Amino acid sequence: MNIEIVVDVKTTLGEGPLWDAEQERLYWIDSFDGRVFRATMDGRELRAWDVPQKIGSIAIRKNGEGAIVSLQRGFHTLDFKSGDVALIHDPEPNLHANRLNDGKVDRRGRFIAGSMDTKEEGPNGALYRLDPDFTVTKIDSGIICSNGPCFSPDDRMFYFTDTWSGEIWAYDYDIETGAVANRRTFAKVDTSKGGAADGSTVDAEGYLWNALVYDGRLIRYAPDGTVDRVIEMPVKKITSAMFGGPNLDILYVTSMAKPPLPRFPGDGQLRGSLFAIHGLGVTGIAEPRFGS
Repeated sequence: MNIEIVVDVKTTLGEGPLWDAEQERLYWIDSFDGRVFRATMDGRELRAWDVPQKIGSIAIRKNGEGAIVSLQRGFHTLDFKSGDVALIHDPEPNLHANRLNDGKVDRRGRFIAGSMDTKEEGPNGALYRLDPDFTVTKIDSGIICSNGPCFSPDDRMFYFTDTWSGEIWAYDYDIETGAVANRRTFAKVDTSKGGAADGSTVDAEGYLWNALVYDGRLIRYAPDGTVDRVIEMPVKKITSAMFGGPNLDILYVTSMAKPPLPRFPGDGQLRGSLFAIHGLGVTGIAEPRFGS
């Protein structure tokens, strides 16, 4: 196993790595600076788009012309050719201290993303489902900081974490309707070193990988919630992970250059880099695109 730097763009809050298997391109975002990045698997052909608000996550659209982005004030479309951004729906027009955050697409083309309290203090956030017809449905509530949505390979489980809860949750997932039920604890998170659960992905064997932000460790959890593997990263403020590359065998990991909360210390020169881990002996699952 070896860890490499793919791109060192010093993202203030790097997040949301997304490998699009059709284009063979890697996307990721700078959540605080409002920017979407795209590059080849090894960081070449770097391209960036600015969006007008803080951004929580991105989903590539099936028509290939752009993306769905969860911005501070709702779900929007992003046109890759023109750079234009247009509002779809703001599910929380009166909650000005909230913003939309992490999200993922299920294998029927629905985008599920949650909101968060920007001070990461109150349970003011919720979990939303954006269907291909742009209908928005609230599917859970009482969340402080939405993170880590992902799905089991058989589509029967939806995983999610409220970052400061100290847990990763599992829900029963109905792939036919996009409904969630029976929320329970999937895994207890080791917060002894000051870290917390951030972004997640599920590999082809059904194991969940979670980034422990502020702790600098990637944790691989078995389907029964037990810890299977731990990887120490070169920086503490890792934020999310996603398998990519033509063979889906490279684990891409985002990081932040500046913590959003002042109580957390800074990293060294590698802060804000996009990392790639090779030689894990594990492959991921191609991420679906948004739309019907």
